[in-house]
Amino acid sequence: MSSIIVKDQRYPLTPGATVLDTLLDAGLEVPFSCRAGACQSCMLRASHGTIPVAAQQGLKDTLKAEGWFLACRCKPTSELSIDLDASATPTLSARVVAKQQLSPHVMGLWLQSGEPLKYFAGQYLTLWRDAATGRSYSLASLPEERQLELHIARVNGGALSSWLHDTLEIGDSLNIQGPMGDCFYLPGDPEQPLLLVGTGTGLAPLYGIMRDALQQGHSGPIHLFHGARTADYLYYHDKLTTLSAQVNNLYYYPSLVDAGDGMPAEGVEIGAVDQLLKQHLPVLEGWRVFLSGAPDIVKQLRKQCFLAGASSNAIHTDPFG
Repeated sequence: MSSIIVKDQRYPLTPGATVLDTLLDAGLEVPFSCRAGACQSCMLRASHGTIPVAAQQGLKDTLKAEGWFLACRCKPTSELSIDLDASATPTLSARVVAKQQLSPHVMGLWLQSGEPLKYFAGQYLTLWRDAATGRSYSLASLPEERQLELHIARVNGGALSSWLHDTLEIGDSLNIQGPMGDCFYLPGDPEQPLLLVGTGTGLAPLYGIMRDALQQGHSGPIHLFHGARTADYLYYHDKLTTLSAQVNNLYYYPSLVDAGDGMPAEGVEIGAVDQLLKQHLPVLEGWRVFLSGAPDIVKQLRKQCFLAGASSNAIHTDPFG
């Protein structure tokens, strides 16, 4: 049976178990969030042993060479020594400077880090309540803005979201880790059409990417689709409606899965966002695409956009675990 070695202590691995499962079962504190290899919060470094290829998928070559891997995806077949004290991305302290209820279920949170944070609009941070409780949230702010803007949906029974909504107060501090993720805008083809599709608080990174593209002089059309199950999650509807009326190359498509008991706001379409996208933009050859929201929806949209002609390396995703 293979095993994990941490500070000369050996922890046997049961068949099929991951490094993360084994360490948590042993009572060790290991940061983690999504358990699906998306947030990279559980990244650890091996000092000795063979790391499975699957445990390093999605990591930069420089991190792979240094022995970093994702504990939630690592199922070693031989002995592996791990350094739990190492950190791939630094943890910084940030202070809460503003909170705003954007809708009954979504809160805007603005943080200011103790030292300037270098990031691209659309990347994400992990917020830590304590050493073992963290969740990842995408940045809606721009790099030159001193405050970091995040959109926090309340999750029933959520270990972190309820605390952020109900307990964390202006002036309080918490730890942040990052930035991470490769869903962001890069200049170089200002006339290329851009497609941004998100559901729920998946709007957050798209809002940052859209503003970043406009600020950098992107002149091609920018089509932003925001889908939601209830009107509460179209929390930036008025702001985006106003902005799209002011910017001649920005097109905003808000939608609800169904009308529910009342009439939707003016301009809001009824239907699943993937079907509305197909109706409005059936051909995406030559487009750059950004997708965010629930993982299953992002997966479906990625396939749909590829089949509509978008190149696979032009499709950038930020699935919310």
